[in-house]
Order: sequence, then structure tokens, then C-alpha cells
Amino acid sequence: MPSNSDREKAPLGLTLSAIGTLLFLHVPLLIIFLYAFTTDEATYSFPLPGLTTKWFGVALHRSDLWAALTLSVRVAVISTLASLILGTLAAAAVYRSNFFGKEAVSFLLVLPIALPGIVTGIALRSALGTLNIPFSYWTIVIGHATFCVVVVYNNVLARFRRMSGSQIEASMDLGANSFQTFRYVILPNLGTALLAGGMLAFALSFDEVIVTTFTAGQQSTLPIWIFSQLTRPRDRPVTNVVATFVILLTFLPIFFAQRISAQSSDSEGGNK
Repeated sequence: MPSNSDREKAPLGLTLSAIGTLLFLHVPLLIIFLYAFTTDEATYSFPLPGLTTKWFGVALHRSDLWAALTLSVRVAVISTLASLILGTLAAAAVYRSNFFGKEAVSFLLVLPIALPGIVTGIALRSALGTLNIPFSYWTIVIGHATFCVVVVYNNVLARFRRMSGSQIEASMDLGANSFQTFRYVILPNLGTALLAGGMLAFALSFDEVIVTTFTAGQQSTLPIWIFSQLTRPRDRPVTNVVATFVILLTFLPIFFAQRISAQSSDSEGGNK
């Protein structure tokens, strides 16, 4: 594999295109961060009339904000745990078994994340209404789990496909039962895939808006709370403070999931 010094330098046009893409994606996020410190509470004006940190204190004392944050964390944790279990079982079934319609099942498993959120939300609301299930905390969890399962499933299935089947066969030949084989052979191999998939699932659940709107009823998660604050001009700096917090909170699991996946790929490539 060529070293970094052996690689050709990227053309200027390609470098500028990459820089332009990064600016297009991240300048709006920087603007949110900037206006979290403005002294003007009602309008967006540039240059800023002044800088202040008082909005952070105001946000910390909002009881409705803490209630929404707590609900979002609870929903994200439970939906992530459910996704880890269901996604892993589904990936194991698809990988280890050959049955009629296997490709169709695999397609249906990844379909929820490809569908527009509003379609998923309408479908869930119709199904819950038909079954006379009242909207509550658990209906939000069900809604989030429908698309969080996909990221776990994809990560685990990809790892299964890179595993050597001879490891499982050797474990069984040496007298290990199914539980011991799972604990000492399969789980260590799936560990980083589960961790990365779980982090991505948590991030997706934490900042979900559209599906939550259709399944929450009177509940208000943090993204729903932020969306409702947009109609209140004098709360804009507080909303920017909370949005900054959400960016940081969702950035961390995505960053670490990417790092874990990259390190895992590098280590597997080095062992070949």
C-alpha cells in the first residue's frame, strides 16, 4: 500500500471543490453557534451588536427544556437498545440462513431508512390509530426503532460477511455450546460493529423530528421543543444555545462511530 509521501498531490480544482463542499455544509452550523452569543434577542443582525453568555444561563433554567431533553435521552437509549437486539438478530438470520425470499427480507429491513420520514410517520400513526394504541413515550420509541434498526442491521451484517465461518465451526467442534460460541467468538468480532451501530442509532433517534411529530401525541422531545421555539422571536438566542448543544451531542457519537469503523477496517486490512 503506498505511503502518504508516495501519493500524488490533489489537483487545485479538486481541493477547492472539497473546501467549498465543507463550507457549504458547515457554515450554517457556525452561524447557529455565533448567534448563541448575540446580545440582540429578537433579530438576526450582522455584525453582532455585542457578545454575551447570558443565554446559556437562561437555557439552563428552563424547566420545559430539561423535560424535553430528558425525554429525548430516554427515547434514544431505549430505541437504541431495541435496535441493537433486533438488528443483530435480523443480521444473523439473513447471514446464517438460506431461505426463500431472503433478498426481499433484506430489502424490507433497510426500506424504512430510505423512505421519507413523513411517509413512515403517517404509516405509524395510521397503524397505531387502527390498533387503538394511545400516543405516549412508547409509541415514540417504536417509531424511532423502525429506522434505528437499519443502521445496526447494516453494520452487523457487514461484519458478519467479513468474519470467517471457520471460527464458529472450530468453536463448535471444540465442544463449545451456542452461548459460549456467541460469547467468546461471535460477540468479540461484532463488538465494534455493535458499538458503531449503537452510536449512530442514538444520534438518529436523538435528533429525529418528523416521525416523532406523528407518534408523540402531547409529548415533546428536544427537537420538537426547538421547532416550537422558532415561532417565538425573543427566544431565538436560547434556541441557538440548545441547537449548539444538540450539534455537539450528536457530533460525538457520529465521530466516534466513524473512528471505530475506520480503525476496525484498517486492522482487518492489516491482518489479511
